Amino acid sequence: MQIVRLFLVTGLLAGAANAAERPNIIFIMADDLGVHDLGVYGQKLIKTPNIDKLASQGTRFTQTYAGASVCAPSRSVLMTGQHTGHTRVRGNHSRVGGVTGESGEKGRVPLRDEDVTVAEVLKQAGYATGITGKWGLGEGHTSGTPNRQGFDQWLGFLNQNRAHDHYADAIWLNEELFDLPGNRNGGEQQYTHDLFTGFALNFIRSHQRGPFFLYLAYTVPHADHEAPTLAPYENEDWPREAKAYAAMITRMDDHVGQLLTLLDELKLADNTIVFFASDNGGPAPFGEQFQTNGSLRAKKGQVYEGGLRVPLIARWPDHVPAGVLSDVPWYFADILPTFAELAGAQPPENIDGISVVPTLVGQEQDLSQRFLYWEQTTNGLVQAVRWRNWKAVRPGGDASIELYDLKVDPTESRNVAESHPDVIQTISDYLATARVESEDWPATRATAAGAQ
Repeated sequence: MQIVRLFLVTGLLAGAANAAERPNIIFIMADDLGVHDLGVYGQKLIKTPNIDKLASQGTRFTQTYAGASVCAPSRSVLMTGQHTGHTRVRGNHSRVGGVTGESGEKGRVPLRDEDVTVAEVLKQAGYATGITGKWGLGEGHTSGTPNRQGFDQWLGFLNQNRAHDHYADAIWLNEELFDLPGNRNGGEQQYTHDLFTGFALNFIRSHQRGPFFLYLAYTVPHADHEAPTLAPYENEDWPREAKAYAAMITRMDDHVGQLLTLLDELKLADNTIVFFASDNGGPAPFGEQFQTNGSLRAKKGQVYEGGLRVPLIARWPDHVPAGVLSDVPWYFADILPTFAELAGAQPPENIDGISVVPTLVGQEQDLSQRFLYWEQTTNGLVQAVRWRNWKAVRPGGDASIELYDLKVDPTESRNVAESHPDVIQTISDYLATARVESEDWPATRATAAGAQ
């Protein structure tokens, strides 16, 4: 039976036997989850008790940022530690390069052999590496597939367009397509999200001797909004799609609970650091219903706070302080150097992130003086910068830089650029050197929006 083969594959490699001093690392990432879609971040209608408990046992960050405002570049920043002015994949599609994707769309750009991922760094340090869910950084049989970028085991969607069919008839298992016959001809018997959780649980069991790195990149609650059941919201007076959206989040929460329970059962919780985040700001499809992005400006696809700020929770008993709220600003580019330090490994030199291990373990770490950078070339070059409490946005073309003081104006409602010419000059100087040109996303030409 194919599903048996699926779970047997996850146990082929044993972890290193003597690694008690180095934590296992689990990074769980939702797809298009807004910063206020979780109870612990203020959600009132959608139930997320397990993730809320995770936050109570660890630290909840309120000013953490994705690598980009859309899927593929955000994941590229996460994997490479390079911001969108340097990383390989800077958008979902490019008009001037890339390959044709599984869904027939053009311009999919894969990671190359010379790109160094966090999985490669950890694998070199002796970690077993597994990934399941959504990849988006290389089509099949290219240099960008997970197995060619440092992951020992992989199950999921390479193509991010296909990832939004939660009843797909095939997904990738390592370098081959894995058939899901229960979903053929419109069948809805194998919910892919459930398979990803099964892979994750079996990966943990198989590598419980450690150390291991598990990247659990869920594909929910991204549209299409569909779930095996609308429970516990089937009787709510909401649009059906809103019920499905909420049900997807609560189902994911239940699966996070299963994972945490397994860590307890295997006595791995104390030596495992668990992260939970989202890949970008929420698209706010039910903004009035659920207040996905709260009062933050804009949404997914835009470089204002609503498109970039994401929930992020970290738990590591006796290391990461429990029940703590942190407003220290950091972003996905920091993941690679942070994980490298946790593993006792050396990160690559050409990265933009820095290790935030001191922040994670509750030590004083001043991160306010550095620049956090984002760009997108959907319609000319759009840039954004976070420096100290300042958020600057250059909308593109010859437009002037907008400036917002996030300390007093977190909604980015008042452009105070004219009142702070010194800050504008500092940021302008930085922007002049923040990026290198990309052959796939040249700043002088518009590229496809592709906000999937």
